[in-house]
Amino acid sequence: MTQAIPVLIMGALHPALQENVESHFAATRYYELPDKAAWLADHAASIRGVVTSGVYGATAELIGQLPNLEGIFSFGVGYDAIDIGAAKDRGIVVTNTPGVLDECVADIALALMLNVMRRLPEAERFLRAGKWEAAKFPMATKVGGKKLGIVGLGNIGEQIAKRAAAFDMQVFYHNRREKPGVPYTYYADLDAMIQACDVLVLAVPGGAGTEHLIDARRLALLGEKGYLINIARGSVVDETALIRALQAGTIAGAGLDVFEHEPKVPQALIDLDKVVLLPHLASGTFETRRAMADLVYRNLAGYFFENKQLATQVV
Repeated sequence: MTQAIPVLIMGALHPALQENVESHFAATRYYELPDKAAWLADHAASIRGVVTSGVYGATAELIGQLPNLEGIFSFGVGYDAIDIGAAKDRGIVVTNTPGVLDECVADIALALMLNVMRRLPEAERFLRAGKWEAAKFPMATKVGGKKLGIVGLGNIGEQIAKRAAAFDMQVFYHNRREKPGVPYTYYADLDAMIQACDVLVLAVPGGAGTEHLIDARRLALLGEKGYLINIARGSVVDETALIRALQAGTIAGAGLDVFEHEPKVPQALIDLDKVVLLPHLASGTFETRRAMADLVYRNLAGYFFENKQLATQVV
């Protein structure tokens, strides 16, 4: 593979992916350009591929500035940071990395559930502060046997359900349509499912269609004994409403791996003991990130060197 096909790297990539892209393509690190506008004025017409991630994405403006762009290859399962409509209108292919991160993301969903319901981080802080000698740590909430509602029973949602079943949880789910062949209870009405469950897990894509899907009204439906777990996108939850619900005791607690304006996390969330907060690390294992990197390169090389062969095409 010696073709010097020009591609644009939007942000720093996994080291293995970065090395592969820069070894086999004429790659430009867009994020290091001192004058991006000037560079685009001189070189935009040469770019045939964009390598990006769910963090950096690809805006309609950027896509419009690259007249010969053929493909956008993204590191991550979510693609809400990419203007899919703009790509589709131009016939530009978009790929992502589903499948390879499902298990690790599901692990974090269960970890958040266990940590917030059993108050484990709070208990550790209690011990480290030397409080155990003077007092017993307060009681927590049992996880086993609870009713779990999953919003979005895709690949990740199914892995969450599989793990929850091992805790003898009753699993409900809400999708736009019922999924054949799964043993879980389907709710066409999201509000009804929220009212029926003890723990609500969000596993839906981000984007305009799910923005603030969980708002103040739906948090109230979850109730004062209910827990919210979000491993989807921060935009799915009205973060201001969530903070108010937690402060008022409208819900019992939350476990969050994603935030509405990350990496900025509101101090009000940080100050609450009833919340477990993680820095968007659900797929963050050596094994999974390498598998994601390999899949991005498989799509990139497949398209340009193997007659447009794509493993995981979005559009």
